[in-house]
Amino acid sequence: MPLIDHGHFHYGENKVQEALEKWTELKNKYKDIKLHMLGKLQTNKVKYAVKIFDFIHSVDNEKLAIKISDEQKKNNVFPKIFIQINLGNETQKSGIKTSDLEEFYKLCNNLNLNVIGTMCLPPHDDNSSIYFKNIKDLNDKLNLKDASMGMSHDYLKALEYNSTYLRIGTRIFGKRT
Repeated sequence: MPLIDHGHFHYGENKVQEALEKWTELKNKYKDIKLHMLGKLQTNKVKYAVKIFDFIHSVDNEKLAIKISDEQKKNNVFPKIFIQINLGNETQKSGIKTSDLEEFYKLCNNLNLNVIGTMCLPPHDDNSSIYFKNIKDLNDKLNLKDASMGMSHDYLKALEYNSTYLRIGTRIFGKRT
């Protein structure tokens, strides 16, 4: 509440259920709040997600894209979409391969998804600049304006590569317990 009272209106959540519990009433009361889905979105939660989230940062497969498209038509809401890319090819992380980006972007456009940019979670090492540059280059190639990259430990580097959405919750709120 102190942040809302101070005029901050963009917030991220990793889980749909937590977002519904925390934000449903607040979004009704504060119309300027914009909620970002940052975590892995399961297709069975999409019907709830499109109703509460203004941005979805983790679209990473065809099944999910189709489900979002169907639900946004049913509900006449059109969240802004980031395509999640797994730049480090890490098996424990979601995201499409860089080589599949253009084809997936075309699919999303054909489904009338409002793709505004790409998102990445680079490996947690000292080479994040390499990955951020890669995202910047991919966005330039597709003429996408927005990049969701940079977290509490590497957000300053992400800014050097034109990140437009930073995920710095730990720096603001502390570690989750």
